[in-house]
Amino acid sequence: MSLPIFYSALLLTGVNLLLRLAGTSFQVYLSASLGAAGIGLLQLTMSVGNLAMVAGMAGIRTASMYLCAEELGRKKPENVTWVLSGCFLYSILFSGSVAVLLYLFAPQIAQGWIGDLRTVGALRLFAGFLPVTCLCGVMTGYFTGANRIGTLAAVEVAEQLCCMGATLLALTLWAGQDPGRACQSVVLGGSLGGLFTLLCLILLGRKQWEVSGPRIPVRRRVLQAAVPLALADVLKSGINTVENLMVPRRLGLCAGIADPLAAFGALSGMVFPVMMFPACILFALAELLIPELARCAAGESRGRIRYLVRRSLKVAMLYGLLFAGLLFLLAGPLCEALFGSPEAGENLRRYALLVPMLYCDAITDALTKGLGQQKICVRYNIATSAMDVALLYMLLPKYGMDGYFFSFFVTHLINFILSLRRLLKITGHTLPFSIPALAVAAALAAVWGASRFTSPLGQCGGYLALLGSLLCLLGVIRREDFRWVHGLLTRKTPVEKR
Repeated sequence: MSLPIFYSALLLTGVNLLLRLAGTSFQVYLSASLGAAGIGLLQLTMSVGNLAMVAGMAGIRTASMYLCAEELGRKKPENVTWVLSGCFLYSILFSGSVAVLLYLFAPQIAQGWIGDLRTVGALRLFAGFLPVTCLCGVMTGYFTGANRIGTLAAVEVAEQLCCMGATLLALTLWAGQDPGRACQSVVLGGSLGGLFTLLCLILLGRKQWEVSGPRIPVRRRVLQAAVPLALADVLKSGINTVENLMVPRRLGLCAGIADPLAAFGALSGMVFPVMMFPACILFALAELLIPELARCAAGESRGRIRYLVRRSLKVAMLYGLLFAGLLFLLAGPLCEALFGSPEAGENLRRYALLVPMLYCDAITDALTKGLGQQKICVRYNIATSAMDVALLYMLLPKYGMDGYFFSFFVTHLINFILSLRRLLKITGHTLPFSIPALAVAAALAAVWGASRFTSPLGQCGGYLALLGSLLCLLGVIRREDFRWVHGLLTRKTPVEKR
């Protein structure tokens, strides 16, 4: 039985928290085992692997989710079988082609792109399992679109355990301190986890596909849904890969950077995982908003669309401000405890200022995709990603990591503004400037007040108390918000204007 979106999000949130906690703990273990330079090499290898995965996936995961949710929103579940058959064929063709290319050109990629031939084995191992990973994406898209969140959550927990167990076993018994073998171990663990998930989801979904109606044409619909996403994802991932491969080399030209690979590894392998850890709750919400909005759009429920947009943006803003302040105040002790790196703490404090924007951008992206705005996202992603590479190329040799921060901030801000503007335009929703301005002012005042405390615990408590009080006093959080939360907890559906 399907769950309402709030309880589905709650379930997926719990699972994502568990998985993200396990993943972050595993990242700490890898950092201690390989060091910052080893983590940097692993990040470069996984960046190339991620590009191959995105190219092989070619937008089919979101397309599968969107199309399945669309058929269910039209009350035609018998068509889901044909949608999935089209998605499977699409995925096999694209992922198989990319896998062959990656396997054949692995030595050239390792030498010319990464600059280390020890990564050839990891790249070829990734190529061997690439079709499995992409087919797994089709299945997870279907289960999300069908709102079978409980089943998907249980399988994802089992997958994470399988992945971490296989990786730890390979690292302990075979890899040792060798960075090349460590990369292969990580790829092997993730691939075996993906294979496990694919087999489980096929077995669990088999009964639902036995009932099907007359064959319907799906090729054009699959292409229309997946190709724009593929273009956006591949171009963005390709530019991000170029960026990741370029950063250590351009940092090497900066006089103030002694070890460019270690500096890059500390940021990408330490700071970013901690900064984005709390976002797993929003990612759970974003995962469910895409099919929910697709169903609403298919049923022409404009009132509910505006309601979801309004609530989602406000929740993302408040949630981002909450954790931005906590990460800013606790950056030093947190990174010292996890990684033993004061430098990582300094970077985390700086990047914590961008957390509200990044979290809101994640929700905005899900909302626009759920409303079928994939093509416009292609333009935004291409433009801002290309701008990022250009800025990094110019700024890194002279300004080092300060240049990286400036480029990161500018490009993400532009992308967020463009996406938000498009979302508000297509939904007819207006966003009053006073609410976010007052919320930001309250967060800044709360950080200043909490910094007067000397202990981390006192800072946390002081920040939470001050932020909550100021948000209520300034009218950012109102009685209707408390009634909304109470309605969710008591399973009373809030009233929505049609």
